[in-house]
Amino acid sequence: MSKVETQIQVKLPDGNSKTLEAGATAADLAKAIAEGLFRKSVGAVINGEPKDLYTPLKDGDEVKLLTADTDESLEFLRHSTAHVMAEAVQSLFPNAKIAIGPTIQDGFYYDFEIADHALTPSDLEAIEKKMTEIAKENQRIVRYDIPDVDAQIKEFEQQGEKFKAELLTEHRDHNPTLYLMQNKEGKTVWNDLCRGPHLPATGFIKAFKLQKVSGSYWRADENKEKLQRIYATCFWTKKDLEEHLKRLEEAEKRDHRKLAKQLDLFSVHEEVGPGLIFWHPNLATVRDTIEEYWRKEHRRRGYDFVYTPHIANESLYKISGHLENYAENMYSPMDIDGEDYRCKPMNCPGHIMIYKSKLRSYRDLPLRYAELGTVYRYERSGVLHGMLRVRGFTQDDSHIFCTPEQLKDEINGILDLIDSLMTTFGYRYKAYLSTRPEKYLGTDEQWEMATNGLEQAMKDRNMDYEVDEGGGVFYAPKIDIKLFDAIGREWQGPTIQVDLNLPNRFDVTYIGEDGNRHQAVMVHRAVLGSMERFCGGLIEHYAGRFPLWLAPTQVAVLPISDRHQERAKELALALQKKEIRAHLDDRPETIQYRIRDAQLEQTPYMLVIGDKEMEDDVVAVRHRQGGQVGTMKFEEFLEKIEKEIETKQL
Repeated sequence: MSKVETQIQVKLPDGNSKTLEAGATAADLAKAIAEGLFRKSVGAVINGEPKDLYTPLKDGDEVKLLTADTDESLEFLRHSTAHVMAEAVQSLFPNAKIAIGPTIQDGFYYDFEIADHALTPSDLEAIEKKMTEIAKENQRIVRYDIPDVDAQIKEFEQQGEKFKAELLTEHRDHNPTLYLMQNKEGKTVWNDLCRGPHLPATGFIKAFKLQKVSGSYWRADENKEKLQRIYATCFWTKKDLEEHLKRLEEAEKRDHRKLAKQLDLFSVHEEVGPGLIFWHPNLATVRDTIEEYWRKEHRRRGYDFVYTPHIANESLYKISGHLENYAENMYSPMDIDGEDYRCKPMNCPGHIMIYKSKLRSYRDLPLRYAELGTVYRYERSGVLHGMLRVRGFTQDDSHIFCTPEQLKDEINGILDLIDSLMTTFGYRYKAYLSTRPEKYLGTDEQWEMATNGLEQAMKDRNMDYEVDEGGGVFYAPKIDIKLFDAIGREWQGPTIQVDLNLPNRFDVTYIGEDGNRHQAVMVHRAVLGSMERFCGGLIEHYAGRFPLWLAPTQVAVLPISDRHQERAKELALALQKKEIRAHLDDRPETIQYRIRDAQLEQTPYMLVIGDKEMEDDVVAVRHRQGGQVGTMKFEEFLEKIEKEIETKQL
């Protein structure tokens, strides 16, 4: 054989190449570069796809070696730790049957069917202990191509592994593989059907935590087998794990459902139905304040407010395509005068109806319609979550109708509004440009115009963004904004879509300068998203401590005794006349008790009125976090908080 046939050349991320013997693996590449790199390598990305470290390489492959320092490696770690957990469970509970065990954000889970046993916290401790043993054994994790699928299915069935047998039957034509866990002697001690990739061995696994057990169903079907799901997380180092667990502990304290009970914010009632939110006065005040601010900002930017009906004839949603593409998320029709009507799932068709109520000229454009519109969408009961996932919600919806030439400026105006609002609420954010998917409506020219308009607006602002290739919806490219809250968690934020579908379906046109009809450009835009999700997120972002301008009660006025009540009433009334939300707490409790109550209710400021304050014509000011602020003239205090409210200090 010639030298060319016995060697291969692979490309490295830095642009250099490396020559290896034919048949060499990514592990051989790591060893050829440096022995230390080989010891640290946990996997590879070959031609853009994550692969096991011992994957054979071909001539011309582009290879990136992964260590614990690379972002992609965490997926390898969590996927492999999930297998270690499943091995531990079946070691402790031999009758356990395994289902699926995918990675999820910040961790992984595994589903099991365990006859006649419900997993307990003490079981999780035992499983963790067994996992530690498996990790220390440094079992090899070996990929095995299944040579005879029918024989393997039969073996799974004989073992009672019905879920594995079903999955293998389903994926028999997808080059199915097993991953084998092998001990020091090379004997296989456990296996699972899996496409991988995985770590080379369990010795890399050092920091993990089993978090909780919950119920689930095979294939998420309530009519199929009931399973037990173990949620877990893992990191490369114990330090990273401890920091993550601390973040989870902080997130638990901030859970908006828990704070809702403490602060009397909202409720959900079985008699009414899940996913339907009742806003109590405290949170309704927060919402009203946000909506007032929202309206003011939109007026400044040339938006017109509209209101559209909550129900519409089904024919509207046939035109829009919702019945064709979105019916499973819509509620059943109601018969009205012999015709079918539906609760609206979106506001856009209603805004189009207003636009089409008369002939439009290019001189009328852009038209910016904004509505705090309530919509109704079916969500499975299992995914409902407080205010964050609901069935009825109010969107801060807007649709802009403009000419192609106006698109970039309109996008820029929306981005300006987004920045202003998100900064006011104290959110950091990151932008993503989602481009044309494989299946799409409209012409290539339309997509290019829409995508360029979105991208150019961000470039003009020197805005940092990432491109999500193919991440657009079938009818529109879009900008997605991800928000980062006070503890670094990511939330779905504002979105901007340039719609290439509905203007065509509804024949949304305008008369151009040439006297001909032209299709208008339609931009969908939500800044806050839904009021439910946004306010639920704010509760957690602020940990229930709303800034002064949003706080349900801004000032608590506390007379020390009966003889101070008249003065306290005067001050409370004076604050209310200035549209400051003041509460007079003159209950026959001790002043210390009432101060503590105001702090627990997260009231930003407290005014304490006693003999000395009345004698010196001052107020004693306390803050919910800093304690005693000091004494000052009431007018001075009023000026201070009016400025704090006006500037929306965080």
